Amino acid sequence: MPADFDVVIVGAGAAGLSLAYRLCAPDSPVPLSVALVDAPPGPLRAPPRTWCFWEPPGGAYDSILAASWPRLRVRAADGVPTVTRLSRLRYKMVRSDAFEALVGQRLSRTPTLVRIEATVSGVRDGASGGEVLTQGDHGERVLLRGRLVFDSRPPRRLPPARTTLLQHFGGWFVRAERAVFDPTTADLMDFRTPQPAHGLSFGYVLPLDPHTALVEYTEFSPLALDADGYRRALRHYTHHVLGLGPFRITAQEHGVIPMTDARFPRRGGRSVYHIGTAGGATRPSTGYTFAAVQRQSRAIAARLRTGRPLRVPAPYGRRARMMDAVMLRALDSGRVDGADFFGRLFRGVPGERLLGFMDGSSRMHEDLLMGLRTPVVPMLRTVVELPFRPRRERPPALVPPAPTDHEESTS
Repeated sequence: MPADFDVVIVGAGAAGLSLAYRLCAPDSPVPLSVALVDAPPGPLRAPPRTWCFWEPPGGAYDSILAASWPRLRVRAADGVPTVTRLSRLRYKMVRSDAFEALVGQRLSRTPTLVRIEATVSGVRDGASGGEVLTQGDHGERVLLRGRLVFDSRPPRRLPPARTTLLQHFGGWFVRAERAVFDPTTADLMDFRTPQPAHGLSFGYVLPLDPHTALVEYTEFSPLALDADGYRRALRHYTHHVLGLGPFRITAQEHGVIPMTDARFPRRGGRSVYHIGTAGGATRPSTGYTFAAVQRQSRAIAARLRTGRPLRVPAPYGRRARMMDAVMLRALDSGRVDGADFFGRLFRGVPGERLLGFMDGSSRMHEDLLMGLRTPVVPMLRTVVELPFRPRRERPPALVPPAPTDHEESTS
């Protein structure tokens, strides 16, 4: 039997939860009935993961942060570090389980919100809004109707693109016997990793305390590794590069993020909208998504909660998307060396200005100054070539290898 709501949100990841959190703010002038549909436990539900972003201290989620850092470090292939001291911003990490618990507290106090565990078999336009076809654990079918539907499920196929790479990674939460980490400094990119034949790789270290950190191995390349590939890369990085000594692995995470200049449609119909990665919120040049999701959800909620007509803003402006397309093509073609490219940026551009670019909030003159810190001739050649490259469908495998959930020891 059907159930009617003002808003139906499909998916309870960062985008779906963030939108529900904003729509159910206690001071809403126009109360809304909201259904949040999440997949039941199993392969369709995303495993626990971390999200990182930067903003000034005192943000909405500061109470649940796993950690934050006032300094960022990038290490060149020869080990020479570039350290950025953030004056206005902090680099922040939130874990998905803590985020879901915070959002759940607000939602539990909102009588007009309903959470539903069900498998979504279809999303479509209906006669007077959007329709979501669901099936429960016992085979029961429920049709959810919403004046508006926001679908945050990742696309099964990527739209046609001129360039598509994958940012894929494997990470270990480690507990070292020795105090080997600096809790004030996050290693954003450490290029002392063996570089793949096509693309680039780097280490990523987010310390939680002197003994504990999230350590990841990341690649930008056309294809993801298998589970053994990430395990070998992480063992090499933790033992031979970082020299951690004995440590325990307390948790693991894996992920695959599309880095593409594809145009993600923000609408799936008259009353259906895509949000999150499906709506283009992933920054093509970096893979960061969380901050754009927050901007997107704030803008949507501000209009719906005050009864204004809906306008879903583009996560990034046209200039930012063009710069991303050029960078991706330059990396994919091999015209620029990835480690050298990012190293130049962090050495030559003030840290908070660079974060502004990565967040899509930099101004034109800042982008031009930053462009001068890149290999100018290869980038100009790419700018000239790009309009003549056709957009092609290229469905990469976006399913990450399944992590194990037990503790491991290594020395």
